[in-house]
Amino acid sequence: MIKILVVEDDKAMNGLVSTYLRDNGYEVTSCFNGVEALKQLDNGSFSMIITDIMMPEMDGFTLAEKVRLTDKTTPIIFMSAKDDKPSKLYGYKLGIDDYVTKPFDIDVLMMKVAVLLRRAKIQTDKKIEIGNFVMNSEERTAIADGKEIPFTAREFDLLYKLLSYPKKTFTRSALMDEFWDYDSSATSRTVDVYMAKIRDKTSVCDGFEILTVHGLGYKAVLK
Repeated sequence: MIKILVVEDDKAMNGLVSTYLRDNGYEVTSCFNGVEALKQLDNGSFSMIITDIMMPEMDGFTLAEKVRLTDKTTPIIFMSAKDDKPSKLYGYKLGIDDYVTKPFDIDVLMMKVAVLLRRAKIQTDKKIEIGNFVMNSEERTAIADGKEIPFTAREFDLLYKLLSYPKKTFTRSALMDEFWDYDSSATSRTVDVYMAKIRDKTSVCDGFEILTVHGLGYKAVLK
């Protein structure tokens, strides 16, 4: 079972978040400040940390900083009443993965938790499994219904990127910057050609589709 550490000094908020997480199938450990959180982390591993910022004994900033000294990958979500830009930027600089401002919609928080856990699993397993389709980034294989799809290296990387962030729109320029060399003669039309080829090769896949976001770029949407 996925274990999540909730760090929040407000007992009512801590209880609310913890209850919703348990109702969504997660195992939850609750504590009320950063010092308690570090003790819990010393005693066992967690798949995610959700923490307030303003807490007694040790705040969320210090907690995140200490965690990131030895753990670069466990997703960290800040939930805080601090809605100022410097706090958010500082949090991201420390290495957190998301920031939700109180008051927040608990269902939105649950969705963020699911998305971050999915990305963390992809990074750990180096594999994406959607419907009848499996991509393995370590083996550089893509298989649908037991048959390998012959992607070029760039096609593979483009699709892996989109499927790692479903629903996120990637602009043509962002894709060009990441997957084509700066001295390349590639244009936005080149991206379109590659996406057409990827769509054709994944037409047998039943778990997702690649959509054009008109005027911007592309995104993968799970069915």
